[in-house]
Amino acid sequence: MTPQELRAFCLSFNEAVEDFPFRPEISVFKVLGKMFALSWIDERPLKVNLKCDPEDAIRLRAEQPGLITPGYHMNKRHWNTVTLDADLPEPLLHELIEDSYDLVVAGLPRAERLRLDRA
Repeated sequence: MTPQELRAFCLSFNEAVEDFPFRPEISVFKVLGKMFALSWIDERPLKVNLKCDPEDAIRLRAEQPGLITPGYHMNKRHWNTVTLDADLPEPLLHELIEDSYDLVVAGLPRAERLRLDRA
């Protein structure tokens, strides 16, 4: 996946926006102000931090050693750093990004979740 494809996929979700609160080279993708993905968009290899269920995070790290690691500069229980490498299946990457978005949405107030459902 290229940086442009990553950006396009992250922005394809309802109310998703890209922000640069830390530095211009760090893309932060948010839904209603809450981060679901963070990427050093110009670095090679391309990496993205994604929110993950803690049990799934441990399993994924074991299944994809070196490609999925504890979240860099994040809460390592709830975040993974995913290296977008040819060895990582693209459907899995799409699933991980979507799961991250869904986890963040699930934590939003009910009224905001309902608003997203209608969008």
